[in-house]
Amino acid sequence: MRPIGIRPANPADTELIFALIAELADYEQLAHEVDATKESLAAALFCQNPRVFCDIAEHRREAAGIAIWFYTFSTFRGRHGIWVEDLFVRPAFRGQGLGKALLAELARRCVNEHLARLEWSVLDWNEPSIAFYKSLGARMMEQWTNCRVEESALSELSSSAPPRA
Repeated sequence: MRPIGIRPANPADTELIFALIAELADYEQLAHEVDATKESLAAALFCQNPRVFCDIAEHRREAAGIAIWFYTFSTFRGRHGIWVEDLFVRPAFRGQGLGKALLAELARRCVNEHLARLEWSVLDWNEPSIAFYKSLGARMMEQWTNCRVEESALSELSSSAPPRA
């Protein structure tokens, strides 16, 4: 038996995925921002035509981590890529190659599907993760700043859209 395995999530994993997201939110000190539910996750991940995907990392058949990802598109490259929304390995399983295995599986998908890139963001205070990502060859995109419009600002912006043609 191989100690590390990566597999696509299935509907029976919904509760596990929800628990791992809660653990990640606690780690990132963002638990107050979680309003996802098991039902909303299941609806997004396991609908007929999902736009988001989840891979599960297992260590000796025990769930140890997840990668939640989706396809992006690079206009400059003219090809799709993958954005990793969340990568999380439970603390008890860190240092055993699970994070690398999750990213390597996504890198393999990129290569097999001729995708242009594999991308994600990392909190600027998370030095252990930054060092880990750099060890894998990741380049920190310091000249880019993420932008986000949400909640009331999203509604306000939406209301200023011109009528559809």
